[in-house]
Amino acid sequence: MAEYTLDVTTGSMTHAGTFDNMYVTLIGTEGESERTNLTNFGLDDKTGKGNFFFFFFSLSREAELKLKGLINSTEHWKSFEAMKGVSWFKKSPLSEYVSEHWKDDDFFGYQFLNGVNPFVIQRCSKLPANFAITEEMVKPFLANGSSLTAEMEKGNIFITDYKIMEGLPTRVIDGKTATVTAALCLLYLNPEKKLLPIAIQLGQQPSEDNLIFLPSDLESDWLLAKIFVRNADTIHNEFISHYLRTHLLAEVFTIATLRNLPTIHPLHKLLIPHYQHTLHINILGRALLFGSGRYLEKISIETDGQMELLRRGLSQTTYASLCPHENIAARGLESIPNFYYRDDALRLWNIINSFVKAIVPYYYPSDSEVSADFELQEWVTEIFYYGFLRNVDSGIPSSFQTVEELIKFVTMVIFTSSCQHAAVNIGQFDFLGWIPNGPLSLNHAPPTTKGQSSMETILATLPNKSSAGRSMAILWQLSIKYEDSVPLGTYPEQRFDEPAALQMIKDFQAELSSLNVAITKRNADLELPYINMNPTKIENSITI
Repeated sequence: MAEYTLDVTTGSMTHAGTFDNMYVTLIGTEGESERTNLTNFGLDDKTGKGNFFFFFFSLSREAELKLKGLINSTEHWKSFEAMKGVSWFKKSPLSEYVSEHWKDDDFFGYQFLNGVNPFVIQRCSKLPANFAITEEMVKPFLANGSSLTAEMEKGNIFITDYKIMEGLPTRVIDGKTATVTAALCLLYLNPEKKLLPIAIQLGQQPSEDNLIFLPSDLESDWLLAKIFVRNADTIHNEFISHYLRTHLLAEVFTIATLRNLPTIHPLHKLLIPHYQHTLHINILGRALLFGSGRYLEKISIETDGQMELLRRGLSQTTYASLCPHENIAARGLESIPNFYYRDDALRLWNIINSFVKAIVPYYYPSDSEVSADFELQEWVTEIFYYGFLRNVDSGIPSSFQTVEELIKFVTMVIFTSSCQHAAVNIGQFDFLGWIPNGPLSLNHAPPTTKGQSSMETILATLPNKSSAGRSMAILWQLSIKYEDSVPLGTYPEQRFDEPAALQMIKDFQAELSSLNVAITKRNADLELPYINMNPTKIENSITI
């Protein structure tokens, strides 16, 4: 028998015994305890430690919320300070920094590059016709004597556009209609190389009620506008950048591999370690997140709206958007400074690509061998047909004719199933666990007048205690490193027997190790270290 004890006041855990007939004891603030047999959840020694700990920590976060009176509380927070005491489990220098600096304009801008969703921002060379900004509005926030037109020509103006959110049906929460905005945000790279927001419009269609918010507005007005942008960005991240473009795509890759590539196929051997536990976590995630009474019932967008957002996201997902070199170039972000996601993603892509360039031609020395492999052709056809719904405009291939085409596609599959997921997952609690910085629901519509808001208005707009507590708790759980996690490039099961292939794996691991050293050295000099794409933090597959 195994006995696990978690003290939810400190987060400390002890365990002893064998990995079967497992019990968990939860200890609360007043010494309350609850002992649960996890075999009631269908868990045993064959389930795997990662799955055990997933349920273990699920129980733990539920216990924390219950003991803090947050399970069904519809009360709103009376102060931002009161929010800081919600989670007992995890503190980090970054999460503490976020709770202290979330109001700062430079940190707001920083997150579009190095937060959990660095995929929306793009260079702005011409204002969209529906963004009702004038030169006079933003001139005070630019370098002395400069103009918006001049700064756009210099490449110093950037934009985030959440048009994809427009018209999505929202739900009623606690008797109030929730809100999500199709916001537009204009940002300026100033002479100090800080990326600062200079104008926000909280709707796509200009009108008297659709105001342009500016840094010179009342502090609470400007902060409220930024919160609406953060709400749109957080929802975009969770549904599109995270769930759709990593979890669901990796599931498509996994199923296609299992259906079409036999275990002796070299691509099966190469790719299967990058699918470990992906089907399990996706099935489990859908059961826990979607449906009545589940976690996503508490966000602004109702179920039909969530499905529509995923449909829109898929229609906009292209082959180029999944390949960082092309994606970053298309958004005009090749030279913007302090873009650590870009720097690390490109180096990781190159390392993976070099590995794939070595191992694929070893088994496919010529283009004719690629085109003649019917199992390989069925594999990519199924991905195109079921994963991208035969959308030719996506650029996803439906067949391979050359070794070069195969190398690029396999690189994308591995990168998506490991590195890209790490980019959107690892920092979730640190950046979004502080609810004002990443709210998934807002209780009031955007203001249609200026000068009428207050900090009390903002607190009433943010999620109530129950919604906030659940959001913090699940983000904490998703950020845990589980005991059976496998770092990128680590292959516990030796599937290849050829000495040449084994040497290629060693070379791959050596390159990843060198990148770890370089990233660690860079981070030592940064106020906010960027760790999401460090190979030692990246799992080989999507497991959480």
